[in-house]
Amino acid sequence: MKFQVQRYLGSLVFVFLLFFSVALGATAGVLFVYNSDLPQVNSLENYRPSVVTEVYADDGQVIGSFALERRIVVTYEQLPQALKDAVISVEDQNFYEHWGIDFYGIARAGLKNLMAGRVVEGGSTLTQQLSKNLFLTPERSFRRKIQEAMLSIQIERNYTKPQILTMYCNLGFLGHGQYGFAAAAEYYFNKNVKDLTIEEAALLAALPRSPNNYSPITYPERALMRRNYAIDRMVAERKVTAVEGEAAKKRPVVLAPKNRPDELAPYFVEELRRYLENKYGTSAVHEGGLKVYSTLNVEMQRAANAALVQGLRAFDKRQGWRGAERNLLAQRVVDLNTIELDDWKLPIRTNDVVPGIVLDVNARNATIRIGEYKAQLAVQDIGWTRARTPAEILRRGDVALFMVRSMNSADRKVEVTLEQRPKVQGALVAIDPLNGEVKAMVGGYDFDDSKFNRATQALRQTGSAFKPFIYAAAVDKGLRPDDTVLDAPVNFGSYSPGNYDGRFEGTITIRRAIAQSRNIPAVKTLASIGIPAAIPYIKRFGITSKIEPYLPIALGATDVTLIEMTSAYSVFPNDGVRVVPRLIRRVANYDDDILEEELPELRDAIPAATARIMVDLLQEPVRSGTATAARQLMRPVAGKTGTTNDFTDAWFMGFTASLTAGVWVGFDEKVPLGDGETGGVAALPIWLDFIREVYKDKPAEPFPFLKPGSPALTTAAPRLSIEVETEIVSTTRQSQ
Repeated sequence: MKFQVQRYLGSLVFVFLLFFSVALGATAGVLFVYNSDLPQVNSLENYRPSVVTEVYADDGQVIGSFALERRIVVTYEQLPQALKDAVISVEDQNFYEHWGIDFYGIARAGLKNLMAGRVVEGGSTLTQQLSKNLFLTPERSFRRKIQEAMLSIQIERNYTKPQILTMYCNLGFLGHGQYGFAAAAEYYFNKNVKDLTIEEAALLAALPRSPNNYSPITYPERALMRRNYAIDRMVAERKVTAVEGEAAKKRPVVLAPKNRPDELAPYFVEELRRYLENKYGTSAVHEGGLKVYSTLNVEMQRAANAALVQGLRAFDKRQGWRGAERNLLAQRVVDLNTIELDDWKLPIRTNDVVPGIVLDVNARNATIRIGEYKAQLAVQDIGWTRARTPAEILRRGDVALFMVRSMNSADRKVEVTLEQRPKVQGALVAIDPLNGEVKAMVGGYDFDDSKFNRATQALRQTGSAFKPFIYAAAVDKGLRPDDTVLDAPVNFGSYSPGNYDGRFEGTITIRRAIAQSRNIPAVKTLASIGIPAAIPYIKRFGITSKIEPYLPIALGATDVTLIEMTSAYSVFPNDGVRVVPRLIRRVANYDDDILEEELPELRDAIPAATARIMVDLLQEPVRSGTATAARQLMRPVAGKTGTTNDFTDAWFMGFTASLTAGVWVGFDEKVPLGDGETGGVAALPIWLDFIREVYKDKPAEPFPFLKPGSPALTTAAPRLSIEVETEIVSTTRQSQ
C-alpha cells in the first residue's frame, strides 16, 4: 500500500514537472518571440521627442512657432515637487518601489474594478505608460501587454527613477494639442511649469487618463471632480496634509483666458516657414525644435498692423455702407436675446471689432447686443454711412460689425461705432536700409481669411512710384535738379503720354516735375537716356521682375512686388548701397548649434552722389507736391506717391534716414479703387500712421549728408539734355 502511494505521488510529481517544463518552455518561447522585435531601450539616452520650433523677434520675444506636437521639454529639476507628487499619487503610488511592473497595484486595481463592476482604476505603472507612449501602439491585445511589460523592465534596468519620471512628464498628451506638462501649464494656466500650485498640478496630473473627457475647457465639471480626486490621492499618499488638500479642493479651477486670435506677424512667420521647410525639410521645422532668430521688430510690427487695418477701414468707409451681414429674423431665429454668436465665446476688449445683433431700431438710435453687453447706437456712431438715422440702414435682427470704444463691466454697457469688413486689400513692408533687415511685414487685411502675402507674392503696377529710378539714371548721366524740361504734349509714334490732371505746365524744373509727379517729363527723361541703358540700371536697385522695353515703364507700367520696391528705395538713404533684404539673422538647432547665420549682403547700386541728389529730390513731393500731408510729421522724410491707370493700385514709398517703408493698396481682382483714390489718398495715410507711431518718442533724424557743412549735392557727370531725338523715338517705336 505504501509502495502504491509512493508510485502515485511520483507520477503526480512527474506530470507536474512535465507540465511545468512545457509551460516554462512555452512562456520562454513566447517571450523570445515577443522580445525579438522590441526596440533597444538604451537608445533613449539619445531620444528626443518632437519639439516646437520657435521664431524670435530682434529683441528675443517669441513671435511664432511650428509644431506637430506642441511640447516644451524640461528637466527633472524644473518639475515642481507638487507636480511630481500629484503624478505619482494619481498614476503610480509604488513608483519608487517597483521594477517596472507593480503586481500589488495590478491586484488592487483588479479588485476595485471587480467591486465597481467597471474599470475605475488601471494597473499600469508610469514605466509601462512610458514604454507604450515611446514604442508601442494603442492596440489592446495580449501581445502588446506582454511587450509593454518587457519594455518596462528594460527601461527600469537602464534608467533611474528621476529619468523615467522626466521622460513621462515630457511626452504625454494632455489635450488641445499640448504634449508634456510644461506645454500644458502654459496653455491652461499661462504659467511656467515650476510655478504650478497644488490644485493646478493636480488638475494636470489627472488629465493623462483621458485628456479629451477631462478637459477643463470642454468639460469643466468633470475636470473639477477629477482634480479633486487627484488631490485626495495626494492626501492619502501623504504628499500634502489634509488641511492643504481641503483648501486646494475649495479653490475653483481658474484657467488663463483664451483671447481672440492676435498673432503679431502671421504673414512674416508664414514666409519664414516656407523658407525653412524648403531648406531644412518639414520634419526638422515641425519636430526638430529649431530656434529661428528673425529680424522683425515687435513695436514696428504692431504699428504696421494698426496702420494698415485702420487705413483699409477708412478707405472702405469712403466707399459707403454695403448693408448688414445677415438678418437673424430672416433666418427664423425667434429669440434675439438668447442666441449666441461664435465670436462672443472669446473675451471682448476695447477696440475689438465684433459682430452685434440689432435688438431694436428707431429714428434716434438702435439697441445693439454684443454678448452680455448692450449698446445704444446713435446717429454720430454711423456718420460715415451718410445715413440720417440708424433706421435708414439697420433693421431688427440684423447682424453687423461694431467697434467697441469703451466698456462698463459693472453695468454691462459698451459704446460702439458701426463698422464693416473691408473688401480692399493692402500691404506694408519696412526695411532697415543700413542692413537690409525686414522690421515689419503685413501681407493683407486678415491672414485667417487669406494666406496670400501681398507684400511678397503680388505683382502689381507701381505707377509714378517707379519714376525715381528713371530720374536716378538721368542724374547719373548729368541731370541736375534745377534743370528744366518742357511739360507739353508730345508724341512718340503711336504713344502719346498725358498728365494725371490733363494739363500742361510748360517749362518746369526737374524738382517740380518730381514734386507734382508730371508724367510727360518722366517719359521724356527715359527717352533721353534710352531704354536699353535704363533697364539694366533699374535692375541694379534689386528689381528682379521682368521689365518690358517700352516707354510706359517710366510711369510704372511694370509689375513689381512691394518688397522689391521697398528694398529698391532703401538704396537712396543708404548712399547708393543696396543691402539684400533678409528676414533671418540666424538659425540654431535644438542644441544651439548654429545652422546658418545671415550677414548683410551689400551691393553697389548707384554712386553716392546720385543717391544724395535723389534724397534731396524725393523730399520735393513732401515739401510742395503730392505728399504734402507728410509735413505733419515735422521730421525729415522723403518719398513718392504712385497711382496706376483707372486707380487700380495706390502706392506710397517713403523713407527716413534709418527706415524705408512701402505701402500698397488695391483689390486682388485689379479693379478700380474709385475716382480720386490716388497713392496720396489711399496709401500715404497708412504710411504716415506707421511712421508716426514708430518715431513718436524719438527726436528728428536729419539725413546725414544734408547737415550743415556736408559736401554739396553735385555730380561729376556732364549735363544731360532731355531733348528727345528722332533716333530715340524711332528706337522706342520698334520696342513698342
